[in-house]
Amino acid sequence: MRRNEEVALLLENIAELLMLKNENPYRIRAYTTAAQNIRALDVDIEELARQGRLDEIPGVGKALAAKIEEYLQTGKLQYYEELKREVPIQAVDLLEVPGIGPARAHLLYEKLGITTIQELLQAAQEHKLRDLPGFGEKLEERIAREAARLMQRTKRLLLGIALPVAEDVVAALRGIPAVKAIDPAGSLRRMKETIGDIDILVGTDDPEAVVDAFIHLPIVKEVLAVGPTRPSILTREDLQVDLRVVAPDEYGSALLYFTGSKEHNIALRTYVQERGWKLSEYGLFDENGTRLASRTEEEIYRLLDMDWIPPELRENRGEIQAAREHRLPKLVEQQEIRGDLHAHTDWSDGHDSLERMVQAAIARGYEYLVISDHSPSLTVARGLTVERLRAQRELIREVNERVAPFRILQGAEVNIQSDGTLDYPDEVLAELDVVIVSVHSAFDMPIERMTERVIRALANPHVDILGHPTGRLLNSRLPYEIDLDAVLDAAAEYGVAIEVNGQPDRLDLPDIWVQRAITRGIMIACTSDAHSTRQLENMRWSVATARRGWAEARHILNTRPLPELLDWLATHRERSRGASRRTP
Repeated sequence: MRRNEEVALLLENIAELLMLKNENPYRIRAYTTAAQNIRALDVDIEELARQGRLDEIPGVGKALAAKIEEYLQTGKLQYYEELKREVPIQAVDLLEVPGIGPARAHLLYEKLGITTIQELLQAAQEHKLRDLPGFGEKLEERIAREAARLMQRTKRLLLGIALPVAEDVVAALRGIPAVKAIDPAGSLRRMKETIGDIDILVGTDDPEAVVDAFIHLPIVKEVLAVGPTRPSILTREDLQVDLRVVAPDEYGSALLYFTGSKEHNIALRTYVQERGWKLSEYGLFDENGTRLASRTEEEIYRLLDMDWIPPELRENRGEIQAAREHRLPKLVEQQEIRGDLHAHTDWSDGHDSLERMVQAAIARGYEYLVISDHSPSLTVARGLTVERLRAQRELIREVNERVAPFRILQGAEVNIQSDGTLDYPDEVLAELDVVIVSVHSAFDMPIERMTERVIRALANPHVDILGHPTGRLLNSRLPYEIDLDAVLDAAAEYGVAIEVNGQPDRLDLPDIWVQRAITRGIMIACTSDAHSTRQLENMRWSVATARRGWAEARHILNTRPLPELLDWLATHRERSRGASRRTP
């Protein structure tokens, strides 16, 4: 694979360090210019180095060519290593704070040893900046405010929080006549589980009208930047939204570029360069510099003899080769979901009654809903005793008579105890339509014991679905230590489905493991884990995660109509009872 991008990033890092050292601007610009020209090369930089032609690259003189050759040959550059020892690379982050330029960043490092935004915020709050040369009280207050805002931004947003904000902005701007095309971009469009920035791309011939409408949206708390191509606002929830404005005839290539991922873009550009062409945010160009396509993503992929790649797959995990060979998956769509397999009511820790949950599911067009309240050992969630579980079953029978042909299935989310046993006895599990098993306690076990614990639970013939298999809570709790490969092997052996939990702070099973589960023939259960009628909407995030794992409708258990689901459950239970058991 070509190393052009790698070398360009190296030169940009050197330029940033030189900025912090307050070096000559012309010297800094020499590195950034060389980086840009290397990134635009049509040929492999290593081939140029072998031919002794590095100094033919515009902006690369003999001294810089020697540095590049050293890096290509050894994987290191002594000059860069020395710079990093002089000025910590982390100090580059200070340049993101409005009011902090290279000279002030250098002063903060020299006088106070500040290298991070967190340290800068703390120093400002402790009034350590105001007496520095060129600072003062007002600048200190501004820096504190801007640093706090950046700290908020560096905490990645959950997909379920960021995307609704972006969609509100898109909906508000779409009605403006000057807007010809508009979409969320970046990791948001790829439906990643967490989002760094909320980026929106718009195509227009009238940038002023679009920017004016954007900065005057009702959600705007503060305008952070105004310009014809990249205005930025802060919403009333203190979320930053950046708008990228491009010409309509460059919209497709810009959307492709700004959707990413970076790894996908690099691999795609490498493939394009092998054909002697160029691809950038401005379009697809042939060897003569003639623009071949730029208005839509579809026409760019088509000219490359590739199928259009859904944004969720653009992570450089084999999607480019699959698109070239016309074997991309037909990803599952949310409208293909026939019912929800995991929902709670006010019988345990849910907020709404069973009847309200059922009516909300019917309103969504579902055929069925699995009520899966907690088992008794989860006392904090008012887990159901056997007596209460059976009383709930009577209510379900009554409500089923009223709502037919819709069907309520009684399930339970059963705790996996620390020894791998389950929270209800087998005779009670046998009474349930659907059994989900999950870990809710003792997260700090060694990996061997946690793996054995979960596999022992899966070996129970009454178990249908493994719930949120890693136990993670995004931005707040790491996954527990577990050998997921071994767990998936056991799930495949016992015919147990794996949940993709749609709670925005779970999205568990993670996407890369969804793909690995599918390759083992394991069924995926897309669920909302709803604790209220509104949270049935979480199905959207579950489906998005499954799509990122290359899941088709045939891989998802609850795309099946009710009779097929019931048949799968019966067949699975029968096969499980007849299967040989191993003791983990």
